[in-house]
Amino acid sequence: MRKWLAVAEDVAAGLRTDAAERDRRGAEPVAEVAALRASGLLGLRDWTTQQAVTRVVGAADANIGHLLGYHYLQVWRGELFDNPSFDPGEDLFWAGVSNPLDAALRLTPTGDGFTVDGRKTFATGASVADRLVVSATREDTGQKLTFTLDARAEGITYLGDWDNIGQRLTASGGVRFDGVRVPAEQVLGEADESSPRLSLAALGFQLALSQLYVALAEGALDEAARYTRTTTRPWFLSGVDSATADPYVLGTYGELVSDVKAAGLLADRAAAALGEASDLGADLTVEQRAAAAAEISAAKVVSTRVANHTTAKVFELCGARATAAGYGFDRFWRNARTLTLHDPVSYKAREVGAYFLTGEHAPHTGYS
Repeated sequence: MRKWLAVAEDVAAGLRTDAAERDRRGAEPVAEVAALRASGLLGLRDWTTQQAVTRVVGAADANIGHLLGYHYLQVWRGELFDNPSFDPGEDLFWAGVSNPLDAALRLTPTGDGFTVDGRKTFATGASVADRLVVSATREDTGQKLTFTLDARAEGITYLGDWDNIGQRLTASGGVRFDGVRVPAEQVLGEADESSPRLSLAALGFQLALSQLYVALAEGALDEAARYTRTTTRPWFLSGVDSATADPYVLGTYGELVSDVKAAGLLADRAAAALGEASDLGADLTVEQRAAAAAEISAAKVVSTRVANHTTAKVFELCGARATAAGYGFDRFWRNARTLTLHDPVSYKAREVGAYFLTGEHAPHTGYS
């Protein structure tokens, strides 16, 4: 792990130098994906190390941490099908097209596979990907299948319609499919949410988001600390010569750091639970799956609160001058506010409470 953490730190250092400027431009992250590919991080397959490097990269630039975390997620998701035809490659960048609430893709059987038609929203990273993991519904049987596609296949159009306040560099726009050919050998299998193992994919998305929330809070703290050490002026009534000697500043940092560390430990615990569940393969039971879901939901509840609170609170520690656009401190809050609306966190809290009080299992859906 040490080697890959060092690689991730190098990538993060490069991203950090112009993160605010790139956020303002909001361009397609072509160069950033190329940097990930050149670093070798795309080929990393160790679960625990993947979680750690995603946090390192995400703290420097949540956009690129998002892309990297989802890349690992899509490769892992493909491997859940245990289909020998699935080959993730070493330097391919993977993205997904599978918004659970947008069942707009239709598969039509052909002699040697299918064609897929329709439009999907929020396909993070798809327009800069090499390969896609896609889910769609057969028109003849209603069966939901998961398959892979070359991201440049004929008939795929990237709509470039991502215009949200945060995560501006994640290429999260929509995708249109017009008669795109899906060879039979690229079909991984049925996306069966009733299967404990295959339904882990939904939990993987929740975990990836929790890791990004923690990364955002860590990144905001790091940037704020650098500013406080070098630029923040002590309040004239404080009686101290530097902001770093102000007891209120120190106390607030102490509370934020403690919260972020706690959220990080919960996310790591959730990652371990999901990794163990995945390793059980076909032997995974419904109860074991439910226990992992509860761990992940708990991490999501806490990391959501910590990310939104920390990315807003740091402004009070840096002072009025830190709101200048050139510093780009607002990107941390905008990114956190955007990402944490992915799905309602109140439903995650309900799942944790129900599992704790009654043993009720979270329903198997695209979000739980």
